[in-house]
Parts: sequence; C-alpha cells; structure tokens
Amino acid sequence: MYKKELYVFDGPMPVKAVIRQYKESDFDALIQVQQEAFPPPFPSELWWNREQLSNHVRLFPEGALCIEINGRIAGSMTSLIVNYQPGDPDHTWSDITDDGYIRNHQPDGNTLYVVDICISPRYRKLGLGKVLMQSMYEVVVHLGLDRLMGGGRMPGFHLHSNELSIEEYGEKLLAGELKDPVITFLLRCGRTPVKPVKNYLEDEESCDFGMLMEWRNPFKSI
Repeated sequence: MYKKELYVFDGPMPVKAVIRQYKESDFDALIQVQQEAFPPPFPSELWWNREQLSNHVRLFPEGALCIEINGRIAGSMTSLIVNYQPGDPDHTWSDITDDGYIRNHQPDGNTLYVVDICISPRYRKLGLGKVLMQSMYEVVVHLGLDRLMGGGRMPGFHLHSNELSIEEYGEKLLAGELKDPVITFLLRCGRTPVKPVKNYLEDEESCDFGMLMEWRNPFKSI
C-alpha cells in the first residue's frame, strides 16, 4: 500500500500533503477534480467514469494515486504496466491505455505507462503535478520496472505549426527557445523526449501529436 506525507508550498507557507492509492470511496471526488480541471466545453464523456476508476483500483492499485490537501483530494495520477521495446510501432493514447479502462494491463511488462494526471485548478500553484510524478517514479523503482513512459500533449505547437515541423518544435523546446505548457512541465519533472507520435490523440492545439517521453529507472541497465 503506497502512502506518504510531505509538505508543499503555497508561496512561503508549507502545506501538508498526503499521497496515497485511491479507492472506491474516492470516486466521486476524483470525478469532481476532472470536472474542475476540464470544464465545458470539454466533453463530459471524457471525464473519468466509475467503471474506469473501478478497473484502476482492481487491476493495478499501485498505479492509482491521489493527493490530498487538508483532507480534500486535489489531484490524481493513473498508470498501467505495458511491455515496451524501443523501435516498437507508434501507438495512440486510446490503444495503449484501452481508452482509460486499462483492461490491457500487463503485470509482467517492463514499463509504467501514464494514463492521466489531473490537478484541480485551485491547487495548481502548489506544484502537485511534479510531486505526483515523483511518486510514480518511486512505483517504477519499487516494482523493478525499466521506465516510466507516457505521451504528452503539445498545446503550444499549433502556434508554430505553420513555420516549424514537430521535430523542430521539440528541438526548440530543448534549446530553451520556446516553452510548452505540458512538455516544459514534463522536462522539469525529469522526463526526457523519445519521439513525437502522429495521431496520438485528438487535440487541435497539439495538431493531434503527442510527445512520447520517459524516465528511466536509474537502478536498472536498459
């Protein structure tokens, strides 16, 4: 059972946070966080539903984490295990996560794959996304997996897609010439780019691309 306590900062003020595995009694709060983070016109059918959440806690509870501030769930992060090898064909988010239902979870796989990370807007200034990501790295080490991997949206790409290829956009992010709300955040969390994937998800701002990014287990030789 994963659980830890730590302090995050609201400006100069330390605030106690608890990270733990979520459970059935948390489902309503988890869905509420999704509603707060992705309000209309975001389609409501893409928020977590109870069947998806039930699968998370039944099939892979170690990969279903939430973070509490003052007893209130402020965010969550969900993953599954897959078997990934460099050079594998490109995949979509829908295919590799089973549309978030994770019925394709492979307990004997080698890679922890991020399904979703979501923080309520009222708590985003506390840096909870980075804390959750670090917690998933700990799950990778605990389970002896090779890596954490996931595809990141690139919501800034549409602003430059007329003059830059997706590869050039990624190069400028790494050179510090541009910043992207998601990819720059993932870089700050310790993730490194693997490759851009075309048609990763339906997302107009990303021009349907996703950037596959990983964190390698430092205790394993891959």
